[in-house]
Amino acid sequence: MSQKLRVLLTGFGPFPGAPYNPTQPLVARLARLRRPALDDVELATHIFPVTYAAVDRQLPEVLAAQKPDALLMFGLAARTSYLRIETRARNAVTLLWPDAANTRSSKRGIAGHADAMLFGPHTARLLRAARLTGIDARASRDAGAYLCNYLSWRAIENARDGGPRLAAFIHIPLLARSGAVRLKGAPRITLEELVDAGEAMLMEMVRLARKARTS
Repeated sequence: MSQKLRVLLTGFGPFPGAPYNPTQPLVARLARLRRPALDDVELATHIFPVTYAAVDRQLPEVLAAQKPDALLMFGLAARTSYLRIETRARNAVTLLWPDAANTRSSKRGIAGHADAMLFGPHTARLLRAARLTGIDARASRDAGAYLCNYLSWRAIENARDGGPRLAAFIHIPLLARSGAVRLKGAPRITLEELVDAGEAMLMEMVRLARKARTS
């Protein structure tokens, strides 16, 4: 019997300004999916504390422990009303906002004067899969300068060093809670809509990972 495909799903915990992080319930819901297409797939999850030290320490640990074929990461973009499929990680760190351990970066970059790093062409496939569910999803070239971008950078670094080459980072908006609406009056994206889009992207990652194994 062939070894199961392994997909690692990650989210983040709360951080200053965001006591509720919807990536946690999203990752939990996706990990509980039961579909025929997932019979040969082992889903693992990890929630990162929103600190630079935790990402540096825990990402290598969880990748070494799980050895995933694909890595699907989620983060919160509270000021965005739609789903953002990040296409790259920028060599940038904010000096303004501390992490959840009240630590500020002492430098504006992650790795000297290095250029931005791309996730790869598979992000276009994820974008298409998400859009087919009816959700408002858009490609993004700017993952910010906080922990989401930092994790993206470290994940791409790891991919180039023998880690899972199928890595992607998805920014999600704040979700509808108690009938909340966006400033422009349109209903916010719900958790159910996000789970549907997340499932579509997960299935696409599984297809790509399966193809990579047999090619």
